[in-house]
Formats: sequence, C-alpha cells, structure tokens
Amino acid sequence: MRTGLSEFSLSVPGGLRIRFMSLGGTILSIEAPDRDGVFADVALGFDTLDEYLSDSAFIGPIVGRYANRIANGTFTLDGRQYTLARNNGPNHIHGGPSGFHRAHWKVTPHRSGASAILDYESPDGEEGFPGQLNVRASYSVTSASDFVADYYATSTAPTPINLTQHTYFNLAGEGSGDILGHELTLNAGAFTPVSDTLIPTGEIRSVAGTPFDFRTPRLVGERIDADDEQLKRGGGYDHNFVLDGASSPGTTEFAAKLYEPTSGRILEIFTSEPGIQVYSGNSLPAKLPGKNGHTYHRRGGVALETQHFPDSPNQPAFPSTILRPGETFRSQTIYRFSTDRPSQPTG
Repeated sequence: MRTGLSEFSLSVPGGLRIRFMSLGGTILSIEAPDRDGVFADVALGFDTLDEYLSDSAFIGPIVGRYANRIANGTFTLDGRQYTLARNNGPNHIHGGPSGFHRAHWKVTPHRSGASAILDYESPDGEEGFPGQLNVRASYSVTSASDFVADYYATSTAPTPINLTQHTYFNLAGEGSGDILGHELTLNAGAFTPVSDTLIPTGEIRSVAGTPFDFRTPRLVGERIDADDEQLKRGGGYDHNFVLDGASSPGTTEFAAKLYEPTSGRILEIFTSEPGIQVYSGNSLPAKLPGKNGHTYHRRGGVALETQHFPDSPNQPAFPSTILRPGETFRSQTIYRFSTDRPSQPTG
C-alpha cells in the first residue's frame, strides 16, 4: 500500500514483519507465521489513504488523548468543567474526530530496522483537553516475536490521558472470515458493566457465572449472542475487563491470550495497564472493503485494547488517569506471537 505519507517497516530475521505509517502511528500490517512457518497478515487494514481517512472504526492507530468513552463529552478537573466532542452518540470516544489517530507523528527509525520512535506534540486545548501534551511512543519487534508498544507523556497542565493501540486482529489472516472461532483467555475476574450508551455504571462485577468469564479458554463466539443484558447493550463484547494483579508502573503482567486453531497462531498480551477492552467488531459494516482485495464483515476482527477504564475522569473510584505537570505518564504493552507447534527436541 502507498498512502502518500511516510511508511516504515520493522522486522527481525525470520521473525515478525510490521509496517506502520506516520498518520496516527497506524499499523498497516503484522505478518506472523503459522504452525507450518507460513506468514500471513493478521491485522485488518485498507489499501489507500482515503480509506483510512474515512474510517470510523479506528482500524490500526494509536488512539488518544483519551482512549475509549467519556460520558456526555464532559469532565470536571480541579473545579473546572471541560467540554469535548460527542462523536459516539452522546459520548466522547478515542480522543475525538481529530484525535491522535489523525495526528501526523514524527517518526525516527532505529538503524537496526527493528524499532522506531514516534513523537507528537498535542497543543493545549486540542479536542478540548487541557495542557500541552508531549507524547512519545516506541514500536519495536524482538527476536522472541514480540511487538512492544511503549508510551510516555508529559503535560503543562493537569489532563486526563489514556492511550492504546487499536489494531483489529484476525489470527487466521485478515479477510479470512470472522473471529468467533478464536479462543480467548483473559486474566480478569471482573468487568465494568455499562449503561445503554456503553458508559460504565461504576460497578465492578465478577465474571463468575456470566458470558464474560474467560478465565479459562473459551471461544469468542460461544456465548456472544447469549440472552444477556450487557451483551445486548454492546451488540456482543465491547467491555472493559479488570485485570487481576494490576501492575505497578514499569512492570507488565499477563492480560490475554488469543488462539486460532486452524493456523495454530497464538497472541499473548502483557501490559502495565489495569484494564483491557475486548471489542469483537460488532459494529463493523456487513461489507467493508479491506486491503488485498478482501472484504471484511461484522466481527471480522477483534480489538484487544490495553487501557485504564472508560470514563475514569468522571468515576473517582476507578484508577486515576490524571497526569499533572512534573509527572511522566508511562505505559507498556507487549504483543507476543507464537504457534501451537511444539518445540523440536534438541538432541
């Protein structure tokens, strides 16, 4: 694909191959091998820049200044109310229509070809958020088949911040059908139920006895259409899961495992974030032109968004997302690719 913007490739010999562009730090492709060593692109995407610019499903970019939803597009911080765009029904989502997914990031590739630094300066008042926010992201691939996303930020004024990578995964290969046959495991004993506009109610609810219990492996599609109020509100899974043993800054813990049995591909996710949003692509169009001549359909990919909880600026009981001057925001997520092929004996 040629977008007309700067495109970059990251790879290690015999391992992952990742392409991204400067617009939004958007992941264009992730090529990973199956159990037989055959590579396929497992990230949804488009062929042209115009398609990315018209995309409303946030396919592939870094999203912020605040990932996920903020109720009614407003929050109060230090006694002052701030008003944001309402670009998801009555609510604000993913930083607004001109959020970080529309930013032109300055990219500095490392000469190794295995990593790159992305920088963006978000001015005071951009999309209604206070303070100039200086953001740095780092993308890297390793010989262990890890894709590592690190985020850092400082601000000139108190501001909410919540960053995530919004790739839609299909481990059978993009364009190969839906993700209902993928097997999902989550290190989460609770989730945050939502209202009818998908804003957390403030409750932390146990997953026990519900279709949200992925503490042991379950197919994504096994219970997705169950007679459950929360699933009906999301049209499937579009919920924040509260990760067990939330990490302290600078450390990562196991969050999720996605397994596709036909290819044998496995994706494990480790993060320093306290939550992960599982979005099963419920609102993807029935026929969405994708890349490589493929057509995507509803639930053709799953987004696994490591994050702080939605609407945290309005939910004082949730972990804080407020960054203040003199502090540094740090977050890390590791996407580890492997297969179910057993290791070969060494002697």
